[in-house]
Amino acid sequence: MLELPEPDGVLSAADVKEVAADVIGQLPMEGIEGSPLDSGDIWPAVTMASVNQSSVWEVTSQTDDTPCDDTVMDWLHTLQRDQLEMAASLLFRHLAMTILDPDRSRIVSIDFVDNPYHGSAHEDSAELCKTTPTDGTTTCHRYCTAYVVSNGKPVTLALTYVRSDEKEADAVERVLDRVGTYPFEIDLLLADRGFYNERVIRRARDLATTVIPVQKKGERMKDKLATHCSYMTTYRMYKDSERELRFPLAVSVSYQNGDRGKHGEVVRGYVACDLGDRTPTQVERRYRKRSAIETSYRLFRQARATTTTQDPIVRFAFVIVSFLLENLWLVLRWAVVARPQRGGRDLPEQFTFQTFCDWIRHELEEELARRWEIEMNGVGVPDAYASAAG
Repeated sequence: MLELPEPDGVLSAADVKEVAADVIGQLPMEGIEGSPLDSGDIWPAVTMASVNQSSVWEVTSQTDDTPCDDTVMDWLHTLQRDQLEMAASLLFRHLAMTILDPDRSRIVSIDFVDNPYHGSAHEDSAELCKTTPTDGTTTCHRYCTAYVVSNGKPVTLALTYVRSDEKEADAVERVLDRVGTYPFEIDLLLADRGFYNERVIRRARDLATTVIPVQKKGERMKDKLATHCSYMTTYRMYKDSERELRFPLAVSVSYQNGDRGKHGEVVRGYVACDLGDRTPTQVERRYRKRSAIETSYRLFRQARATTTTQDPIVRFAFVIVSFLLENLWLVLRWAVVARPQRGGRDLPEQFTFQTFCDWIRHELEEELARRWEIEMNGVGVPDAYASAAG
């Protein structure tokens, strides 16, 4: 499925572009019956828009060997969510297992990715989810992701589209089901407080040791957090009901000594499944490993195409392409560029994600025949303006 360049000699921009084209080209697209084109004519334009952080219209208007933007978008509108998501899952798995040792346990984090959206729904309102006010809007397209917490290999493992007419726990279970098929053991599963949900906690603890911050709701939880000393206890969610769920609760008290201009005592609670023998400080320290997720999301946004389309599946496809490009960069950086050394591999500082995108852009500009000239108007500056300018 993935043919990497031989790790001798040099890695070229052409090599990078070819591997990217092979990966992105495996995303299924039904296309338009009777059209002389195929998906191989469409995905390069999308990839170019991604590495440029621009739109399909901008790419097609500046190149000679691409279809017009209406044609590209017509083809993209034939994408089917289920087929797209299934193919993406297989690609994520293949890329991840190219560089992850199946015999080594991993820390995995799950999260929601919200892309703010200012328009109206394409077909029904359930396409959009509510989010905190961002960029002047409270609506977004939402995705649930899982990725490996690692300094050298923070690869995305799974991704799914979330609708507002389904329970978020359903989307989380889809992602966790896919993560559960990976051959490596999961040492620790981390999630933010948005995943503080009975169904999510049950599914997560069945998969691995789990840490999730609690939400400060309900009198019983508020009483547990009304303390000045760290301690471990047991909490009963939905106490005395059929849905009752018991889990270890780590209550950690720390102090902000001028950190970010803040002072005073901070009390945080954590679901700590299978960590009942640890101290609250140890639980909190393990949860902080999750902070690396922001780096992964910052990189993914550096290769995301922009669009004005209302179609949520096209927007979902652009997000998939972005995460696949990030994963591919991680694979190439570790597998064919990083040099082996004692204790691991020396990751090259010069082969950044921006460099990776620049190389693909450079090759696609030539392949798609980007125009580097534009016809002049034949008039220039009017004589009256020229004389006034001296």
